[in-house]
Amino acid sequence: MSNDHGAFVDPQRILGALTAPARDEPESGIIQVFNYGRDREGIIPMWVGQGDLPTPKFIYDAAVASLAAGETFYTYQRGLPELRQALAHYHAGLYGRPFDAENFFVTGSGMQAMQTVIQAVAGEGDEMLVPSPAWTNYPAPMRLAGVKPVEVPLDFANGRWSLDLDKLFGAVTSKTRAICANTPSNPLGWVMSADEILAIRDFCRERGLWIVADEVYARFYYGPGAETGALPPSFHDVCDPEEQFLMVNTFSKNWAMTGWRVGWVQAPRAMGQVIENLIQYNTSGTAAFMQRACITAMEEGEDFLRQQVAQSRAGRDIVCSALRQVPGVRFQEPEGAFYLFFSVDGVEDSFAFARRMIDDIAVGMAPGPAFGPGGEGFMRLCFARSAASLEEAMDRVVGWLKKR
Repeated sequence: MSNDHGAFVDPQRILGALTAPARDEPESGIIQVFNYGRDREGIIPMWVGQGDLPTPKFIYDAAVASLAAGETFYTYQRGLPELRQALAHYHAGLYGRPFDAENFFVTGSGMQAMQTVIQAVAGEGDEMLVPSPAWTNYPAPMRLAGVKPVEVPLDFANGRWSLDLDKLFGAVTSKTRAICANTPSNPLGWVMSADEILAIRDFCRERGLWIVADEVYARFYYGPGAETGALPPSFHDVCDPEEQFLMVNTFSKNWAMTGWRVGWVQAPRAMGQVIENLIQYNTSGTAAFMQRACITAMEEGEDFLRQQVAQSRAGRDIVCSALRQVPGVRFQEPEGAFYLFFSVDGVEDSFAFARRMIDDIAVGMAPGPAFGPGGEGFMRLCFARSAASLEEAMDRVVGWLKKR
């Protein structure tokens, strides 16, 4: 055997032997900045989509009890029946009509919910439409599956984001399989109107397209009636659960469970075996003890959820009030979610701007281009944090921006 191993361990040879989609997919722009600054002393992290509250004790106690009871074996691929029923009950309470447990499927994170949906409805050479700026984890898994993400830019004018439906529908081709709709939006905090939702539903029905809806932030809503429990307009309001309608969601945001990695898909019952197969062949299910915690979160976590929403509403007011003091900063006050997407006049390289912010004032934000080409010149910050933390962060940011 030859002692010359160099040719076989050459990094370029290794990379060249990979599939092009895996090799060529760029690093997440959010994680790029996160990794740049995560170990900085005194950093205030506003770059990723999570708050500063840990999972409540009553939720993780349910997981501990499940482990103690020996629930460490393979489990239902579609999810524990009790959790699927809890999901149906939760939605019925929100939307005032019955939901069927057979329409819900538990996944290993909201991200896996999105991957499952993509695998089910689109493949090599197909297209899916994504209004943009959008969460980077929509187009990336599409590309990895051989699907072309068609990013349709939203318009930003006079301090408002808007969706041009003619532009969206005009982007549909013979290869289009689905329209993706995220409302309230990450990163914009923009909320789709009821008329826009209805128009998308009707268009997709007429052309046999799938609606892939992400309403992860539906509980984080600050629009009309929100303080008395109103929800934002939803595809749940107009879509039949048995039509070409798929909803992805996660336990991460509502119940401070980002590290647990549990989500769900709502899909037509006719797809049940298909979804079960995809879960089986991707992950073989979600750990039962984590699902027990999710049941408890849904059944007992409403007060905690309201606490999180109230904190985020107060956080929104803090960051918006602070940035209004700075000439050359433009943004729409978020109607939902817990992000502010703002532009700064003169910024032409948002990644460099994000790194300077970390270096100079130890505040971490996500650069706008991470969410699509329309995001250059913008920054995204997460305001799901304590008032004290946000006030300190904005004191640093406002003082720094005014000195530019």
